[in-house]
Amino acid sequence: MTPKQITPDFHVTGQVDHAGLAAAAAAGFRTVICTRPDDEEPNQLTAAEAGGLAEAHGMAFVYIPVTPGSYADEDVASMRAVLDRFPGPVLGYCRSGTRAATLWALAEAGRRTPAEILALTDVAGIDVSGQRARLAARAGDGRGMAPKTYDVVIVGGGAAGIATASSLLKRRPSLDIAIVEPAECHYYQPGWTMVGAGVFQPDTTRVPMGAVMPDRVTWIRQAAAGFAPEAKDVTLADGSSVRYRALVAAPGLRLAWEAIQGLPEALGRNGVTSNYRFDLAPYTFRAASSVKPGRALFTQPAMPIKCAGAPQKAMYLSCDIWREAGLLPRMEVEFHNAGGVLFGVPAYVPALMEYVERYGIDLNFGSSLVAVDGDAQVATFERKGADGTVERVERGFEMLHAVPPQKPLDFVAASPLAGAGGWIDVDPATLRHMRYPDVFALGDATNTTNAKTAAAARKQAPVVAVNVLAALEGKAPAAQYDGYGSCPLTVERGKIVLAEFGYGGVLLPTFPKWILDGTRPTRLAWFLKDRMLPPIYWHAMLKGREWLCGPEPIPAPGRNEAA
Repeated sequence: MTPKQITPDFHVTGQVDHAGLAAAAAAGFRTVICTRPDDEEPNQLTAAEAGGLAEAHGMAFVYIPVTPGSYADEDVASMRAVLDRFPGPVLGYCRSGTRAATLWALAEAGRRTPAEILALTDVAGIDVSGQRARLAARAGDGRGMAPKTYDVVIVGGGAAGIATASSLLKRRPSLDIAIVEPAECHYYQPGWTMVGAGVFQPDTTRVPMGAVMPDRVTWIRQAAAGFAPEAKDVTLADGSSVRYRALVAAPGLRLAWEAIQGLPEALGRNGVTSNYRFDLAPYTFRAASSVKPGRALFTQPAMPIKCAGAPQKAMYLSCDIWREAGLLPRMEVEFHNAGGVLFGVPAYVPALMEYVERYGIDLNFGSSLVAVDGDAQVATFERKGADGTVERVERGFEMLHAVPPQKPLDFVAASPLAGAGGWIDVDPATLRHMRYPDVFALGDATNTTNAKTAAAARKQAPVVAVNVLAALEGKAPAAQYDGYGSCPLTVERGKIVLAEFGYGGVLLPTFPKWILDGTRPTRLAWFLKDRMLPPIYWHAMLKGREWLCGPEPIPAPGRNEAA
């Protein structure tokens, strides 16, 4: 029987047999859920037999037996737990697929509207309309009912949002928190540089979103569409809304690929790549490993961008691949940076310039990528002269690592929370909104001048958690953020210049200089990036363990800090 798709990540089918499970594995299913009790009909494959076969094919197997017409809350909760914790795509089965679909529908209530659930099942050819009232009741916003109010609504399930939720729950487990996030996967984006160098495997940087979602939060699995801070309301993509006592906005930013003519169509072939996308980072390594002698271009757009060091990290690691292969002397490597300096904190520039010279890199400042012809392998740059005139320069290439301009999300820029440039307008120390005292923001969407990195979010999350709790109690903010950000500049395989700095370019090293001098390339910094930072991200930051990033209190008025 051909599985029926309800969502890309969940399908249902009728009773399976040996061949059906083999076909499911071949089709890419990673989890199988049996909702049919054993012995409903002769020769039916038992759950134990099906489980053994599924596992032999590399799929997880879960048994939630349901009698026709009876869907206990415990069974619905079990289905919800499986959908959150087990890898997808998921295949549910029973005699016809209806019980599996109905359990899915009830488990999704509260995360999708009843109308959306019924539409999805209708398209799949399954009628669950008999559950309409129960879906509305479970959704908590049935016809005519007011949107639910949470203690805290967090918009964004990236590093900043998840870390903040965990830090809040660490301090007050009783909080009623909702996280608004449509994505099915969570990514460790700092790892994509290492994927692009062949050091990390792509799948080590991706997990199902449910695997990092804190247990005690409500996950609203759709996108935010607008903020109404006067009403303390967040509008969702389906037109419904949720309300809050305090809001944490961490929606991230938008990679504006379309701002460079021809780039979206060129990516992933003819040597055109970018470590700023999960699916393209492996291609960076393949392109660098198989490039013909010739010109390699690396670009960086105007600030602000996520991790300002990432564009040149890709360049240095590619050069190291060519050096090791003996190809570097036959490569023309150019770095086209829309800005005017190699790195914004001068203390780190000398070490980087040593590698620029070692690799023979041609630096081009004030040079912005504006168009790409992938088939012809030609990139077009705009350069502004001293007299203000703009010239266009075309450069052929064998490899192009492109970084797109980065902008606020449209719904953020159009909202009352936006300040200049469309970024969320917050106090740089307390991260509280400048006009709405019950709104806080962190991560890539704010107008703060810190580097937009995961390390910055790691330091911001505890500050926001403390200040949100203060706001809920009607108190003033109690913690402050110093602008800390970290950029491990991978200058070669095995060595990193560990840039750590705060507002105004002030150096904020984690370790004493005698242990780790961040202004010089070191193997210890590589060890941190390669071995330590991923587990710190997954098992500390996202779980509210604030090792070396506890919130700094705001000094009491008139207090002499030197005393």
